[in-house]
Amino acid sequence: MGKGGPVTFGVVGSGWRAEFFLRAARLMPDRFRCVGVVTRTAERGAEVERAWQVPTVRTIPELVADRPELVVVSVPWPVTPEATRELVGLGVPVLAETPPAPDADGLRALWADVGASGLVQVAEHSPSMPQHQARIALVDEGLLGTPTSVQISSTHLYHAVGLVRRLLDAGRGEVDVHAVSTTAPLLDPRSRDGWTGETEPRDRWSLLATLDFGGGRTALYDFTENQWHNPLRTNRIVVRGSHGELVDDRLTRWVDERTVVTSSLVRRMSGVEQDLDGFDLEHVSLDGRVLYRNPFDGARLADDDVAAATLLAGTGAWVRGDGPPPYPLADGCQDHLLGLAIEESARTGRAVRTAREAWADA
Repeated sequence: MGKGGPVTFGVVGSGWRAEFFLRAARLMPDRFRCVGVVTRTAERGAEVERAWQVPTVRTIPELVADRPELVVVSVPWPVTPEATRELVGLGVPVLAETPPAPDADGLRALWADVGASGLVQVAEHSPSMPQHQARIALVDEGLLGTPTSVQISSTHLYHAVGLVRRLLDAGRGEVDVHAVSTTAPLLDPRSRDGWTGETEPRDRWSLLATLDFGGGRTALYDFTENQWHNPLRTNRIVVRGSHGELVDDRLTRWVDERTVVTSSLVRRMSGVEQDLDGFDLEHVSLDGRVLYRNPFDGARLADDDVAAATLLAGTGAWVRGDGPPPYPLADGCQDHLLGLAIEESARTGRAVRTAREAWADA
């Protein structure tokens, strides 16, 4: 149980991403408690109540009347800034799903309206995934020396940008973006809904981009249509630094004048073969030293659920004054600004240089 009891939260929205937070409350009632969900219709509310055993209401003021410590906003892109403004106007801390606004003008307007409140965090989950937390830890320890570049092919736009910026400590300044979109045949055997039954490839788009953050820090972004679900396109990440590089989970680094060593990040899982303790992630280690330990051991969570629960717990600790802000609005705005720049460059065939925005020094 967290300090002061379970984190109490409400949710605006009832779609797929909202379910990650509801699932955390269902599986870990000692850590999280959902006081209610805002749905647009009573019919949808009845469905949510049956599925999740939580009360539903139709408006934000009704939800806030139950005094949640924070509210998760998980609605369609155009609605997110509206709901965020309404909650901030009521003085309620917000954990807004990505992105916080649909476009660059929307980001600027949202920042102008609520940025100074300090009440908004963004549910950018990528840096909170267990394996990425271990990678971030070894970079922060200086095992690669000064980080200089990241190559990422796993998730799209702002999610990838958020992880890249964290690994490179790239801040929120000007960035030069060059991107190109191509199509090529690819079989797509799975979607979010399961096996597709597809047996012949068809043209799918891919987007390649380079980002220059200045100071010798660069990134290569590579994403293919439906890569989140297509098992024929696996996750890849390379982090390079002045003293070594990390390729997925394999770390090669300089030790002294005559020594270069290679080590691996190792996930320890319970519930494998004759381990009867149930399938779960225990920790991620490097050379016998734990870099990441699962704080939700026993809940049997997928990595994406661990990341969502980590953000929810971190936001709760921040609201209570027990921890730092987990992912401030300024970072969520910068991530999406760069994601939009990638799309613009690919669409126009021209380089894009993003400006230094009002949230740069927040």
